[in-house]
Amino acid sequence: MLPVSFDSNDLPRALQRLMANAADAPAALPRRSFLKMAGIGGLVLGAFPHLANAQAQAQAQPAAALKPTQQPSAFVQIAANGEVTVTINRLEFGQGVQTGLPMILAEELDADWSLVRSRSGTNDAAYHDPLFGMHLTGGSNSIKNSFTQYRELGARARAMLLSAAARRWNADVATLRTEAGQVIAPDGRRLGYGELAEAAMALPVPETVRLKNPQEFRIIGQPTTRLDARAKSSGRQDFGIDMRLPGQLTAVVAHPPVFGARLSSVDDSAARAIKGVKAVLRVPLDGGAEGVAVVADGYWPAKLGRDALQLQWDTSRVEKVDSERQLAEYRQLARQPGARKFDADMSALDKAPQQLEAEFVFPYLAHVPMEPLNCTVRLSADRAEIWVGTQSAGLDAAAAARTLGLPPEKVLLQVQMAGGGFGRRFVGSSDYVVEACEIAKAARAAGLDAPVRLLWSREDDVKGGYYRPMHLHRARIGFDESGKVLAWDHTIVGQSILTGTVFESFQVKNGIDASATEGMRDPYPLPMRLTVHHPKLNVPVLWWRSVGSTHTAFVMETLLDEIARRTAQDPVAYRMALFGDQHPRHRAALQLAVDRSGYGRKQLAEGSAWGVAVHESFESVVAYVVEATLKEGQPVLQRITAGVHCNLAVNPRSVEAQVQGAAVMGMSMCLPGAAITLKDGVVEQSNFGDFTVARITDMPDIGVHIVPSAEPPTGMGEPGLPPLAPAFANAVARLTGQPQRELPFKRA
Repeated sequence: MLPVSFDSNDLPRALQRLMANAADAPAALPRRSFLKMAGIGGLVLGAFPHLANAQAQAQAQPAAALKPTQQPSAFVQIAANGEVTVTINRLEFGQGVQTGLPMILAEELDADWSLVRSRSGTNDAAYHDPLFGMHLTGGSNSIKNSFTQYRELGARARAMLLSAAARRWNADVATLRTEAGQVIAPDGRRLGYGELAEAAMALPVPETVRLKNPQEFRIIGQPTTRLDARAKSSGRQDFGIDMRLPGQLTAVVAHPPVFGARLSSVDDSAARAIKGVKAVLRVPLDGGAEGVAVVADGYWPAKLGRDALQLQWDTSRVEKVDSERQLAEYRQLARQPGARKFDADMSALDKAPQQLEAEFVFPYLAHVPMEPLNCTVRLSADRAEIWVGTQSAGLDAAAAARTLGLPPEKVLLQVQMAGGGFGRRFVGSSDYVVEACEIAKAARAAGLDAPVRLLWSREDDVKGGYYRPMHLHRARIGFDESGKVLAWDHTIVGQSILTGTVFESFQVKNGIDASATEGMRDPYPLPMRLTVHHPKLNVPVLWWRSVGSTHTAFVMETLLDEIARRTAQDPVAYRMALFGDQHPRHRAALQLAVDRSGYGRKQLAEGSAWGVAVHESFESVVAYVVEATLKEGQPVLQRITAGVHCNLAVNPRSVEAQVQGAAVMGMSMCLPGAAITLKDGVVEQSNFGDFTVARITDMPDIGVHIVPSAEPPTGMGEPGLPPLAPAFANAVARLTGQPQRELPFKRA
């Protein structure tokens, strides 16, 4: 990675001249010259990923030119000592891509895994998601969408290293092989990758390469300790919040109590008198709101300055959402005609031998990642550098350029390690990045020529909006004595999270946000009529880990379980019968969880019960079999057994960790107090004292088991969450005889 205080004078002189020439005529940059120069001074491959576009433009055969996302130079750096540094095109915020993606590339490169390192990318086009064509970490797409991409990158680099060795030895390249970071000749001669890198990267990049058969894998599929494990476990890992630049100042912002409110008056005299406070700035905020930024030489004086502000807010022009009133309005809306997602015949509903009616309520949820939101901006007269843990570097860089009035190419965004996110670091409005840029711009105008780091407190984060939307579901189901569903009439009411985003054009059809209905009906062959309402309210909403499946899985899996109970059927057997022979991955995941849990064979202690649920999201299937009990009237999870079908598990250890974390997050949805509520437009919660998350004392025993597969991997960051809450709820229903219709569970 380039030094934080990047100065072109730090570079080799030959490379300085090359960059100067490239600035004058970027399209004329000779591809071989660039690759050769990039090897000077031990920088080797990939030292300057922001020049990947120039390399791509200068391909020898323009008609068949490789895209920036296919260029090894942007992704692989091989040092003289053989160390291989792999640049990842995603945000690492706990899901393990800084290990998984290097594993994929190193497999095809035949690298020595002990010498593999990783680093984060930038807003360069090379780091676009190869499928979506934009910078994106989300939707559990990282490994899934970049699996072939990173394999090909590794294979291309390996082919170039082989060619370089063949030239040095004057040998037939077909006679050479690679192993653990070395090229090996038939007579036993060896050359390390570090010895060959400079020459290799001066060679043409092959457009087509042979990829390994999965049977040849020696890195992919092996349980592997994460590359960042030691740094994180020892407290030495730097995150975006840890940015330190010479002369850096810190800013905190007084946000309005009601979303979108503006200032009536500001008395900042007491704030300005606090030692360390450098400026108090009135700045525009997300959604047309206003706020006051206090800029100081550290977080604490900035916070004290904010506490000392005397502010009057004008809330007369904005809606003041109230949770109780909102629920009543949702109930009324659910009774009205709306847009239809499914439209099966409902004529059998009223005549069905058995009927079931249910209403479900799901509250707003905050993301509350361990690391609160932050962004550091260094602004000069004609350019900006930004350091932030972002799920969409390009989107945020473009928003920064607009805010700062700079051409996009004058904004360099360095992606930082993030301490969690769960969707909150990918916002269509780039709210906190724009906020940081507004502050940096105002600070510079006030004479502060220094980098500014914006920090949100935990309270800012909890009250700061962009929640998982509140939803109401209403279902009427008719079924017979065998449990066959004859008609299922269903209504969903909740805000759209995709309207107004880059995904609206292909994810919002006929007025229905696809993320609100994902997980409904399938994989079960049910005659369903599904009606959807998307009211607009003054509460910013966003995807939250596993998105629509956070509520649809709960509804589907608890209702099916209730039908099984009413018709005296085993819940596992009932689901297996519904799957038939159409859903082998669901069957395999559920059967694995059943087998490993001892369900149906093991005798549970008195006062304990089994709970079962299975759900597919992001193309992966997770089944849970849980054991639960009641303690002083409150549900307690004792044990969780997961069966996972994610096709090929690149790093089984990461899959296990993701399911464990998702299960705990799913359990948090059930705990009393896990809700964001509003009163007269003001969010009532502010920190972990009044917004519940699972603690270590809530942690049950968790066993994670993966169905073996050699098929291309599917997503795993999110699929472990949706089925946990319904499995828990189903166990509680068996203990109490009462189905759970709300999340979080009501207190006893």
